[in-house]
Amino acid sequence: MSDSFIYTTPLDERSQPLIEALTWEYSTRYGNYFGDPGAEMSRYPAELFAPPDGNFVLLVRDGVAIGGGAFKRYDEHTAELKRIWTHADLRRQGLARKVVEELEAQALRQGYSKIYLTTGFRQPEATQLYLRTGYTALFDVTVDPEIYKHLAFEKRIGAPAVPAAAVNAASHATASAA
Repeated sequence: MSDSFIYTTPLDERSQPLIEALTWEYSTRYGNYFGDPGAEMSRYPAELFAPPDGNFVLLVRDGVAIGGGAFKRYDEHTAELKRIWTHADLRRQGLARKVVEELEAQALRQGYSKIYLTTGFRQPEATQLYLRTGYTALFDVTVDPEIYKHLAFEKRIGAPAVPAAAVNAASHATASAA
């Protein structure tokens, strides 16, 4: 039993278990509270989750997607995590944490220095995951989360990657000054 990450797209047929399961989960947790749950899954075009501004990853075991997630550009320095998912039969094994950590590392490699994300108020396990992995809640955690509807979090992930051209220009300027 070997787990691996595959970078792909939400349009890849291997992504369909993630899309279908998230749609079902949104339906069962929220009904039509936020509108049509299927509309949420098609709200963002797949291109937003593609390099250079985004990415989409599946955690695969024995050829089957068991987890996944994505990020897209939020602003110049911030990636926004979306679609974090773990197969319902495999929860509470640290798989979502692995997906989040992989996405954070990839966002850092793509030049981001901060992560932003939201989760729904009926997803307490997601709230706990983000708090346990170093995210700062951008809401008052002592009040009923339903008043916020969407619970926002952020996390600094390090200095952004410096483009090679900037490194070369800086070292050239240093050498010229010497």
